[in-house]
Order: sequence, then C-alpha cells, then structure tokens
Amino acid sequence: MPALCEKTVDDIEDIVSQHDLGSYDRDISRSEVLPRARKSKVTKRHMSIEENVEADSYIPGTHKVYVKTWGCSHNNSDSEYMAGQLAAYGYKITEEKEKADLWLLNSCTVKSPAEDHFRNEITRARELGKQLVLAGCVPQGQPKADYIQGLSVLGVQQIDRVVEVVEETLKGNSVRLLGQKKQEGKKTGGASLSLPKIRRNPLIEIIAINTGCLNQCTYCKTKHARGDLGSYEPAAIVARAIQSFEEGVVEIWLTSEDLGAYGHDIGVTLPELLWQLVEVIPEGAMMRLGMTNPPYILEHLEEMGKILQHPRVYSFLHVPVQSASDSVLMDMKREYCLDDFKHVVDFLRSRVPNVTIATDIICGFPTETEEDFVETMELVREYKFPSLFINQFFPRPGTPAAKMNRIHPQEVKKRTKRVSELFQSYSPYEHKLGEKQTVLVTETSHDNQFYVAHNKSYDQVLVRKDDNLMGKMVDVEIVETGKHFLKGRQLKGKDAVRPAVPPPKKKGEVSGVELAEQQASHSVLMWVAVGAIALGMAWRLCNILLTWAQ
Repeated sequence: MPALCEKTVDDIEDIVSQHDLGSYDRDISRSEVLPRARKSKVTKRHMSIEENVEADSYIPGTHKVYVKTWGCSHNNSDSEYMAGQLAAYGYKITEEKEKADLWLLNSCTVKSPAEDHFRNEITRARELGKQLVLAGCVPQGQPKADYIQGLSVLGVQQIDRVVEVVEETLKGNSVRLLGQKKQEGKKTGGASLSLPKIRRNPLIEIIAINTGCLNQCTYCKTKHARGDLGSYEPAAIVARAIQSFEEGVVEIWLTSEDLGAYGHDIGVTLPELLWQLVEVIPEGAMMRLGMTNPPYILEHLEEMGKILQHPRVYSFLHVPVQSASDSVLMDMKREYCLDDFKHVVDFLRSRVPNVTIATDIICGFPTETEEDFVETMELVREYKFPSLFINQFFPRPGTPAAKMNRIHPQEVKKRTKRVSELFQSYSPYEHKLGEKQTVLVTETSHDNQFYVAHNKSYDQVLVRKDDNLMGKMVDVEIVETGKHFLKGRQLKGKDAVRPAVPPPKKKGEVSGVELAEQQASHSVLMWVAVGAIALGMAWRLCNILLTWAQ
C-alpha cells in the first residue's frame, strides 16, 4: 500500500483572470515587487561597477533551481507544474541543491513536523546564501509568519507566475503573490491544467480536479491555504488526461482536498466527470481516485460502485474516518457520523470485488476520551483496513482546535502506539498468496531492489527489476505476502504488454502543449537580453576610456 512508495506588501488579490495576457506576455506588476537597494562603491576618481555589472548581467532563465516538495499529491502536482514552467523558460532544474542558485520550497501545513522541516530548510538556504521562493500551504495560510518575511512568496493559485517570481527574486527583489484565480467573480480550480510540467514519474500524471473544500474542520490548517471549493471544468480535466496519455503516461491520479465535493460549485458531479475520463483511458492504462470525505460520496455510492468496477479504474478509495466517536466527529465538525462512514465502506465492499478502502485516524484530538479512543480501536479491529494512516493530533495555528485544552502529549503518544500495534497485528494479504494477478508496473521500490506494480485493488506488488517490465502490464503469481506488499513472479510464457500509449518522456523532460511556444519566446528574450548586456558594457567601456583620456 502507499506506505512503501510514498513589513511586507499587502496580499495581492485578483491580479490575474483567464482574460488577461499569459504570464510570459506581461511584465510583473511593480506594486508586487519590493526592490532591494544596491550600494555602489567609489574608489578615487573611478566608480566601481562590479555590483552593477552583476545586476546588468542577469540573463533570464539561465540559473539553476532546486525544487523541494512536502505534503500531498496536490502539492506534488503543483511542483511538477512549477518545475515545468521554469525548465520551459530555460532554467535548469537540479537535484543538487548546493549547486543551485535558487531554492523553490513548496510547503505543507497539515502537520507541525512538515512545517518544521520547511522552516529548517529556509534556514539552511540562508546559511548557504541561496535565493529563496516559498510556495505551498504554509505561506498561503500563514502569510504573516515571522520566518517568511522579506522572502518571495507564491500562492497556491498563482503557480502559473512562478517564472516572474523567480526572475524578480534572482534580481534581488521580494515578491508576494497570494491572490485567488476567479472567473466572473467566482473562484476557479487554479492555474491552467495545460501548463508545462516535469513529471516526477514520466509514467504517472497527477491531475488536481478541484482545490479547497466545503468543510470547516476544526483541526485543519489546509482550509486556510486552499480555501473554499473551486473546481476545474470537466473539459479541461479530460483534455489534460488525453494529453498525458499521448505523452506515454500509463496511470493518472485524480487529486484534491476532497474528491467527492468536486463540481458542487459548477453544477457537475464527480461520477459525471469520471465517466468522461473513463472514455479516454487507453487499453491497459489505469486511473486512481484520491481522497474523498464521507458526506459527499454518500450521494454517489451507486455510481461510484460501478466506476470502481471498471477495468481501467483501480478498485481503491481513500475515505478518512479520523475517529469512530460521534462526539469527537462533532467536535471536529466532520459533518458525518460513524454509521455514515460504515455505510460507505459496507456498500463498496459489497458491490466492488476486492475493493481497497484506505482510511485515516487522528489520535489525541483534544476532546477525545479514553472511551472515544476505544471506539476507534474497535472500528479498526472490525474492518482491518489494509491501509491505515495513523496521525497524532497537532494543534495548528489559527484553527479552533488549537484553542482547546490539549491531552497530555505522552497520552497522545500512548494512544498512537496502541492503534499502531493493533494495525500491525493482522495480515491483510495472506489470503492472496498463490493468486494469479495482472499488475501495472510504474515505480521502483525505495530500497531500489524491486520494481513496484499495482493490481486492480491497488495493492503494491513487488516484481523483479527488469527494464522490459517498466510501464507495462504483467501477469504474475503471488509468491509472498507482507504487511504492506505482495511479491509477484512473472508467469512463464506471458509477455509483458505495454498499454496502448506511445513511449513515455524521459525523466526530467518537459511536458505541455505550450512548451514549443514558450521555448521560442524564451530564445528570443535570451538573445535580446544578451544583446542589451553587450551594448551596455560597450557603453560603459567608452565612458571609462573617455574618463581616462581626460
């Protein structure tokens, strides 16, 4: 299961709409930039132009950028888009952060440890003298946080302007873009889905179908960053999927803060979108659905059962329960009760053969009593979820739950340990030993010893490392089972079959329909910049010679 692979300027609102010029066709608004003064040095009669030469010698798109991401698949998709735009413009995306000129840090605000790592990385970048651009949910949700003041910030709906922000930052300016994308006064899903991107895995396309949600969970900081629901139109999502398959992608992931809420703001339902997507998935390729909260999937259970049975859709759904206590769920403002959650699980298990339901639990929410916790333990014991994400409660700044009296941290740790031990006590895959399954190979295991494939239930199946298997459907026999995985051996006489898609792009290669146009535009801009620098240097040299002659 996924466990194996996995002051400053005021905020600028409503700067861009879909009717505005593209991000590469307009100059960045001056009101969004905080210029930093450069001091020139004067020695005797001659002015030192060293620092000015450095500033004038800035050529757009010629620096190295290191991109670091924390958090969910939505964040990962955002980073892929930002890296793609930068690479399309000419920047070199590097994994060697010490050699990078600028660090682009895309943050997660769900848990305190993730924000701590983010803060530490900012400190490290400053120690190394790196330029910084901060993105993601932390600066969007906490724009007044002390440790991000004076640094460039890019909001979660402004990722299509990453090139401008990076350029201004490299010039020594501080930029802050935190506005929302709106159409006719209404929030949209965000930046265009047709932007260039660099996929972390060339075989997998992550498509964010909506941003934000309809809930007001008392512990959730992500709501402060992603805001209310904003859905993309089905046509844009389908077009992105088609383009991805045309570029050799064999698996698409649909992601958002709440998949089930999709379309409530634009008069479309999730099943309507999914049926449109199913029509364009090539033979042998697969689609994985992301996380959905119980309230909004309840109304679509019948259709969801049919969709999850489709041969090109994984029989997998992530439905967080968080607690099995109705009183705790009420304090969390989760807008459902335990029976609602059970109904979702029971219905899908009865209609979809071998369906996998993954879920989340929060241990130690402030109002959780021992009795409440025992109810959660009983739920895990009854359903034996094969994939269970266990989280300690962390009070996030600005959330209602952060103002509640906390349970002692040691008690929270004890409860976390108890439910973890319960989870480890059962083996969810033993009954699959000896089964013959068809799996899709898409990744490499963290220890680099196996390729990672998934069967129809989205169980992780480890297979031998053979380049002939990557990106293909393989028939295997399950010869070993573990807590989080199955191990498969390829059946003799059964060749691996590539889905009906072209070969994938190479790792690090830029995807996107706007790529050619942007590269051409960048080439022109680069040569214009080089020419301007040459003329400027010649002019300065003439002035220096005239000064000497006098």
